[in-house]
Amino acid sequence: MIAGLSGTLSEPIAFAQNSIAVVGAVFLLAGLWTPVMGTLAALDEVWTAMSLYSSQRQDAWIHIFLAILAVSLTMLGPGAWSIDARLFGRKRFRPSRDSIGIV
Repeated sequence: MIAGLSGTLSEPIAFAQNSIAVVGAVFLLAGLWTPVMGTLAALDEVWTAMSLYSSQRQDAWIHIFLAILAVSLTMLGPGAWSIDARLFGRKRFRPSRDSIGIV
């Protein structure tokens, strides 16, 4: 990711893709705005996989896999030590006895 940012500005689409990837990665590592940044990272990976301008066109399956991982992270949410958990509180999902069919 960082290597892509140090390239020339003659390819603004590649620069935009790499910039979005770097910003999304930093925010996801910090655990800040996880649903938004996970969605942004997933869309960026799909854009990179489908882009005609990508220098990594032969590695499209890697980008699709990374998009699936980003969507999974978006749905799971931040962890216990994330900034989101500190700001908004940790949310736990507990199934009720009615929802799992136990009478």
